[in-house]
Amino acid sequence: MSHGHSHGDHGCGGHDHESPERGALFSLYTKIDTERVECLNEATEGSGKLVFKPWEERLDHTKFVESDDDEELLFNIPFTGNVKLKGIIVIGGEDDTHPAEMKLYKNQPHMTFDDVRAEPDQLFEMHRDDRGELEYATKAARFFNVNHLSIHFSRNFGADTSKIYYIGLRGEFSEAQRQGVLLVSYEAMPNPKDHKTDLTENVQQQIR
Repeated sequence: MSHGHSHGDHGCGGHDHESPERGALFSLYTKIDTERVECLNEATEGSGKLVFKPWEERLDHTKFVESDDDEELLFNIPFTGNVKLKGIIVIGGEDDTHPAEMKLYKNQPHMTFDDVRAEPDQLFEMHRDDRGELEYATKAARFFNVNHLSIHFSRNFGADTSKIYYIGLRGEFSEAQRQGVLLVSYEAMPNPKDHKTDLTENVQQQIR
């Protein structure tokens, strides 16, 4: 269990949180395959995608996601390549609607609430943060080759529902090379069906 959080490399001063340099670090949202993002238990369909937005829009309270039946929210986040995830910032809702616990799972697409009973790759006890000042540092060795990230907010501070305005992801991105490799491998391999057909025709000709 990880309880740690940090204020990032820029210290704790208020002006540092507004700096363009800090904002540039949280640009992984541009590498999310947004159309395929899933948010389970969202009260409004499609609202979960809205919390992945530019750093300068993190305090925009017109875009948010709120849970529906209870306090849980589960995000399935596919990337367009491979990510080395280093840190996460979460701006939660007012009062007790702010999430209190966050579980991370890597490379397990389409997770459901049944799946999150499994041991997470990392767990954080969260603190209220309405300005994006707290960064939760991930275990770099564990999150170095991530093409899909699931985030489970399992509970909040006591409200019936949870609310999130912003999720910021910090890390390094590399383009996926898998498609090209598969294409080359496919072209280099003989098609066994072709050889089977030739063999069948030869046998039939001999019988005749």
